[in-house]
Amino acid sequence: MERIVIEGGFPLKGTITIGGAKNSAVALIPASLLADDVCTLKNVPNITDRDALFDIVKWLNCDINQNGSTIKIDPSKLKNVLISEELSVKLRASYYFMGVLLGKYKHVEIYFPGGCNIGSRPIDIHLNGFKALGAKVTKRGHKYILDADELVGNTINLKFASVGATINIMFAAVYAKGTTIIKNAAKEVEIINVMDYLNNMGAKIKGAGTDTIIIEGVEKLHGAEIEVIPDRIEAGTYILIGALLGNNLKISGIIPEHNRALLNKLTEMGVSYQLGTDYIIMNKCDSFKPVDVRTEVYPGFPTDLNQPMSVLMTQADGKCTMEETIWEKRVGHYPYLIKLGANITLEDNKATIIGKTKLIGTEINATDLRAGAALILAGLIASGKTYIYDIDYILRGYENIINKLSNVGAKIKIEKI
Repeated sequence: MERIVIEGGFPLKGTITIGGAKNSAVALIPASLLADDVCTLKNVPNITDRDALFDIVKWLNCDINQNGSTIKIDPSKLKNVLISEELSVKLRASYYFMGVLLGKYKHVEIYFPGGCNIGSRPIDIHLNGFKALGAKVTKRGHKYILDADELVGNTINLKFASVGATINIMFAAVYAKGTTIIKNAAKEVEIINVMDYLNNMGAKIKGAGTDTIIIEGVEKLHGAEIEVIPDRIEAGTYILIGALLGNNLKISGIIPEHNRALLNKLTEMGVSYQLGTDYIIMNKCDSFKPVDVRTEVYPGFPTDLNQPMSVLMTQADGKCTMEETIWEKRVGHYPYLIKLGANITLEDNKATIIGKTKLIGTEINATDLRAGAALILAGLIASGKTYIYDIDYILRGYENIINKLSNVGAKIKIEKI
């Protein structure tokens, strides 16, 4: 068993370089299997979700060659076999193999996906999209079986602008006959990254980044190359850390516009920063104005930054509110922030946070990926030592987070117990 140990209160100075986007990479890896020959992914983050997807790709008899952050996937010997429960429950993104294998083979068998427990997270939007293209969906226990004699393009209106469903339907539709139109599509920048990759393979897709995506079906996709975009959630997490502890802390390799909603809120709170074309320099702010935040689909304030942002709110001079509208269980970190000394009351998915409060290190548990990131922020500003358990959640989605923070002056380490 391992835990993260943090001694808080140290200023952070130097440069943190942002890696590839987790939420892009976990879709781009399965997407590679839609091609008939070798595909290349660059800037793939070193996270355990990546490794879990590699296990599935190998299970399906595809070869993987890795050289640092560059990955080559050869799907030429792909075998469409049942994806076991042991593999599928390791992460939420295993559901992308549904759209990929359904599109390519008109048949897929897979167990229900796993991932963080931040809400009910049903996949009915995905399944209804597959049905609209002509697939039959059968559920046996925790296993799904999807079959289609053929897939035919259709107009699909998503009841919610789901990132996963938008991408999954794109995967199935690239090999469907005719035209598929996804309405109320999610607009996240990761979807543009996926569209560009598929188009590099020979797909005919337009509209990613808007609420309407149009896919013209094709008969064949060839090998292609793409670079994973920078991780805006990782960048946002370090930006928040910089507002709390930065001493000319430079966060490089970012696309500033991808974090516009966060930066707007920080400006509202009185945080100043220096923004470059692909970097931001953060300095500790001694006085934060109270602010209200409501998570929304992109380009609104991202749900994935809800939990780290709530830590910053504990240091504001007055009452802040954080309302979560996407995932009903993205609240697991609050009891631990309270244990550290925060003044927080929670009603449904809306937290009222009264600051400024002094946080004092103690033993706490990560309950999901972004909750774990929030607890690291809290530990970095708390007095004394903070011990974080269940750290596998954090390592799922933050590349080399311990080293990146240590290199800029944080007193943080992983120790075996």
